[in-house]
Amino acid sequence: MKNLNLRSTQIRLVGLLGLLTLAVACAAQQVPAPRVVDLTATDGTKLKATFFSAGKTGPGVLLLHQCNLQRKGWDGLATQLAAAGISVLTLDYRGYGESEGKAPKDLPPDEGAKVLNEKWPADVDVAFTYLVSQPGVDARVAGAGGASCGVNLSIHLAMRHPEVKSLVLLSGNADREARAFLEKSEKMPVLLAAADDDAGAVELMEWLYSLSTNPGSKFLEYPNGGHGVHIFAAHKELPASITDWYSQTLIKTPGSAPPNTVRRGEPPSILKLIDAPGGAEKAAQQLAAARQKDPNAKLFDEGLVNMIGYEHLQEGDTKGAIAILKLNASAFPKSANVYDSLSDAYLADGQKDLARENAKKALELLPEDSSISEEYRQGMKENAENKLKQLGDKP
Repeated sequence: MKNLNLRSTQIRLVGLLGLLTLAVACAAQQVPAPRVVDLTATDGTKLKATFFSAGKTGPGVLLLHQCNLQRKGWDGLATQLAAAGISVLTLDYRGYGESEGKAPKDLPPDEGAKVLNEKWPADVDVAFTYLVSQPGVDARVAGAGGASCGVNLSIHLAMRHPEVKSLVLLSGNADREARAFLEKSEKMPVLLAAADDDAGAVELMEWLYSLSTNPGSKFLEYPNGGHGVHIFAAHKELPASITDWYSQTLIKTPGSAPPNTVRRGEPPSILKLIDAPGGAEKAAQQLAAARQKDPNAKLFDEGLVNMIGYEHLQEGDTKGAIAILKLNASAFPKSANVYDSLSDAYLADGQKDLARENAKKALELLPEDSSISEEYRQGMKENAENKLKQLGDKP
């Protein structure tokens, strides 16, 4: 009798395991295979995207790639999100991957700026409209994620579409409008990530993190991993963290994340100070005080401050741009780029003598500046020489 009971128990266990295996297989089959889709931009340009359906009703997420990759860089994360009940669309920007057109970098500056500032956002809207129109995708609750140049596009998408309730931002820049949006959007939880070996990325993402007013926003810093989605290879836990983030902020508590108690009381970012009216002068005082203690003290990243200076210049704030770029030159006196940028600001302000002086300084430092690539060096050389010709002077 004892042996019969054991045999009976074994049969029941085998049957139960079989049912569990069948249930798991059925669950896996509920997630359809990714589907490549054709989209048409408002000007007729053909765009390629991939739709990862969750196979059931739930939110959707649009993922926007970095400018040194294309949409397939998101495939692993998109697959995880679909398995978690979140449908995903990944898009190739025009000029990238399988989409038609030319990328901004392959066009003259004016045309490239138009593509970047007008065409790409319109293309992203076309992709978003497709995503939320798919069967099973809840058009009222969506998320966006971007890496590198996709960061700014993702934030601007949220600015245009209140259905976007959550953001994931990896190693990227945000313009002044996007930064202002983060500051005033207390109901927008943001997950940010960057790696220490990606020059300037941690400082930039810390800045954006400090601007976000949502109490649940999080910043994940990694010691290595490189730029954008390249971090996934070195830190396989990051895609899982992103999946958990979207599950929380789009499914469990749409538009909300548990308060992040660790972040409260952090000091204001010096980049935020520099960006504010009169902030460059205050930052210069902080730099001088720090240099008295340590002559090599570094309070900010050169590239980020250069970017802020050019933003002010593009908005017509030439005086503010000059102050910011002068600060950068005092912090990095051996950089050819800071003097070339300062020369641009002086030229825009009509101060020709100072524009000439700083262009010559850039050319003087250029041969010894090992921090830039040969391609960038040649471009800077041409820019400085053209300015000197414009000013009626020889390089």
